[in-house]
Amino acid sequence: MAPAVIAVRPWLTQGLDIEGLSAALRETVRGEVRFDKGSRGAYDTDASNYRQIPIGVVIPKSTDDVVAAVEACHRFGAPVFSRGGGTSLGGQCTNTAVLLDMAKYYNKVESIDGETRVSVVQPGMVLDELNRASRGQAGIMFGPRPATHTHCTIGGMLGNNSCGSTAQWSGTTAENVRRLEVLTYDGLRMWVGPTDDEEYEAIQRAGGRRAEIYRSLRELVDRYGDEIRSRFPNIPRRISGYNLPDLLPENGFNVARALVGSESTCVTILRAELDMLPEPPHLCLLLAGYQDVAAVGDRVTLAGDFNPYMVEGLDHRLLEYERGRRLNMRALHKLPEVGAWMMVKTIGDTPEQAHERAEGLLRKLQEAGGLITWRIYQDPEDQEEIDKVRDVALGATSRVPGRLDTWPGWEDSAVPPERLGDYLRDLRNLLDDYGYDEAPLYGHFGQGCVHTSIPFDLVTANGIGKFRTFLTKSAHLVADYGGSLSGEHGDGQARGELLPVMFGERLVRAFERFKAIFDPDGKMNPGKVVHANPLDAQLRLGVDWRPPTPQTHFDFPDDGGFVGVPTRCFGVGECRRHDSGTEVMCPSYVVTKEEEHSTRGRMRLLYEMMRGDFITDGWRSTEVRDSLDLCLACKGCKRDCPIGVDVATYKSEFLSHHYAGRIRPLYHYSLGWLPLWARLAAPVPFLANTVTRTPGLRYVAKAVAGIDQRRAVPKFASRRFVDSFHRRGNRGSGERGRVVLWPDTFTNSMQPHIAASATVVLEAAGFEVIVPRSTVCCGLTWISTGQLSVAEKVARHSLDVLIPYLREGLQVVGLEPSCTSVMRSDMVDLLDGDVDAVRLRAQTVTLAELLNERAGDFTPRLSTQDGRRPVGVVQKHCHQHAVLGFEQDKDLMERIGLEPQILKSGCCGLAGDFGMTAAHREVSMACAERVLLPAVRDADPDAVILADGFSCRTQIDGAGTGRAGVHLAELVAAAVRGQRLGQYPERTIGGR
Repeated sequence: MAPAVIAVRPWLTQGLDIEGLSAALRETVRGEVRFDKGSRGAYDTDASNYRQIPIGVVIPKSTDDVVAAVEACHRFGAPVFSRGGGTSLGGQCTNTAVLLDMAKYYNKVESIDGETRVSVVQPGMVLDELNRASRGQAGIMFGPRPATHTHCTIGGMLGNNSCGSTAQWSGTTAENVRRLEVLTYDGLRMWVGPTDDEEYEAIQRAGGRRAEIYRSLRELVDRYGDEIRSRFPNIPRRISGYNLPDLLPENGFNVARALVGSESTCVTILRAELDMLPEPPHLCLLLAGYQDVAAVGDRVTLAGDFNPYMVEGLDHRLLEYERGRRLNMRALHKLPEVGAWMMVKTIGDTPEQAHERAEGLLRKLQEAGGLITWRIYQDPEDQEEIDKVRDVALGATSRVPGRLDTWPGWEDSAVPPERLGDYLRDLRNLLDDYGYDEAPLYGHFGQGCVHTSIPFDLVTANGIGKFRTFLTKSAHLVADYGGSLSGEHGDGQARGELLPVMFGERLVRAFERFKAIFDPDGKMNPGKVVHANPLDAQLRLGVDWRPPTPQTHFDFPDDGGFVGVPTRCFGVGECRRHDSGTEVMCPSYVVTKEEEHSTRGRMRLLYEMMRGDFITDGWRSTEVRDSLDLCLACKGCKRDCPIGVDVATYKSEFLSHHYAGRIRPLYHYSLGWLPLWARLAAPVPFLANTVTRTPGLRYVAKAVAGIDQRRAVPKFASRRFVDSFHRRGNRGSGERGRVVLWPDTFTNSMQPHIAASATVVLEAAGFEVIVPRSTVCCGLTWISTGQLSVAEKVARHSLDVLIPYLREGLQVVGLEPSCTSVMRSDMVDLLDGDVDAVRLRAQTVTLAELLNERAGDFTPRLSTQDGRRPVGVVQKHCHQHAVLGFEQDKDLMERIGLEPQILKSGCCGLAGDFGMTAAHREVSMACAERVLLPAVRDADPDAVILADGFSCRTQIDGAGTGRAGVHLAELVAAAVRGQRLGQYPERTIGGR
């Protein structure tokens, strides 16, 4: 990271000595201190409508680091706030202050006690990782489970008083907190919790700042107690405002619970002592369909007698959004189309008991009337599939092509559950009155909490004025129902200004006093909750939003051109998943834990580049370049991001402009132009291999090419596949028709035995194989290095070669997943939607797709020496996951008798040119060592290592595992030839 200190707008920091602050932090903090533009720009916003550039970012490694950072901020008068996963929707995690990012290092479980069911954790701990550890040790879990459970942190949950669907069973985060260790801005460090009279007196006798705080809190309760009792809504989801009822004597004068939900505006949380719950033994899911969402709201209280784990509601608009994004299609296909659904999970000590309770509730709903259809799911996998329909709601309703962009603002109001149906009717009427009729309604209906994303216009003065008046009317509506402005996500900036509507001016003064007791200087996350910035200020867009409309090589149709790219990312943070054993979206983030290397962080910097007032050098930005540098172009975000961003393509476009008219990195010329070098080497491959494999020459060659000296350069084959094929001639019967076999550079010039195996398979299956005589290439290596003018020419030439076959309707079989992916996605956008490129996209298939769809009766079988079913340890190529799909490959493996053990490893880490450079080696190998390489080393000696990607096989072969990866085509060919697994497949074109 660049060490330079960047000046912050002086009118926001009141003459703060930025350079002195930066130096002081670097001197006292062992963790990372960053004041460069790239780091700050990556943290410019959360998942809200607001944007404020932080003064600097501190990433503490320990409690001492946190204390030192806050002390330095106090000494220099700098505002400060903490952040966990950064997914807040109210703007509480964006500020012109020093940001403490707890998630990277300060994320340990300090203890888990199964007997007392208590855990002590650091605030950066991710919820799912805590629960994985506590389940494993003691069979217990932290109960509240927001939709962001895979990447939200305990500190963030404490900051917002998070809930999630399971709060129906567990209660809110505050209700599951025993004690907190906190740090005040002026340096007091203490544990807080419930306080009886004896402890209170002991604190007063000790004197000092702690005694002053406790004395002031008691005075606050004495002064405002009656109003606290009368004005705070007695509902399950009252998240707005500070938790002053927990300070009442009848509630134990619980300072810890009072601070939960204070959004880093009062103290910095150092540790949390949490109550854990036994995991529910068995769950059963009931889905009940109704005419509209208000009818669901009318009936949610009926679930209370059946021990519900969760009671959710969602309307047809949400499902339409998900269908439009093609999210959770398997689950949605199972659901009849109705106006709305109620989702209830019942708990039982046995599966039968959980099922009986679900059936009991079903009978109750039938008696109540209005039920149209229902489904009961007892299988946990089916339940998990349906859960995802609800979990992805926030992302699914944002930035959907063909629909208006939706935004938060009134996304989590809550009312008494018994009044939910009427509230939903009135809220729908209000939305319709303002022209927001596309807004879906869904949420935690069992506790009266309603979520929605609304198509606000946040770029024109009239639209922003309409936004303000709608939120004001909505606040009055929910207050009239005795509800809460926020039922889950907190107040932040979005609702802080509206708190008087709900609580009245006197209680808001009590909130201001509560903050001042802990933070008399007003430096803790200023402008949030109390003394809040206006709800229409510091908008991420606003009336001055005017991004440029640059000429680009790709079309970016899903973004509406590149102008739509910067606002595509909503900030939900799914890219920050890094739990081991899952397929992760962003491999570089998983191994670096850097916000700049997350999909979200990269999108933030692209936004700042397009905005132009913070990062001002556009396409030449080194901050954007550095953030994109560790993108492996795996396209995981294209598949797994709920918004469907495609950072790999954005990176290619950026590089094309960044290096226009400039000298590029050496590997752009060597690896980026690999297809040309392979073509030139074809007549004399031994010369090229001699240069790359002879000591001395090898060192010079790698240095000139910009290749890591520790990497082996792949060897050129003695004869290319296309030369062997055309010398041999076609031998297929053509009973099933003709197909074109695509001779990608990697297969054709380096591992021709794979294409030879595919030919054997295709001919055995009854196809006539056609291989183009002219040199063809999809342009992948030029695309990945951002040499898009060349890529366009290469792709155009190859398309021209294929046109006769395409117009005849022939299918093109791709063997290398990354090249096949280009033909199935990138080429159309690169060639301006050329109709023949569209034909190529539609007619490109994988080997598995072709055999499954057109040769279903072709069933060669693998065998082993001892007659057991052969096992394959399978590394799924990231483009198979993201673009091509993998189910057909899995089906073919099983069809030929292989038992596939598919690794949840994500990208192998080599990723074409990425892992071949010294600068990327550490990240490349860390990606591979996360799951892939350990699995290969641990694989049974008789198992085959299956990897269709050339990069994946190269990573496996070069990592010293002692194992070699094979392509699926080789396995099917072995079955065709009758070879037993373990015999080396034939490496030349030949008879069957």
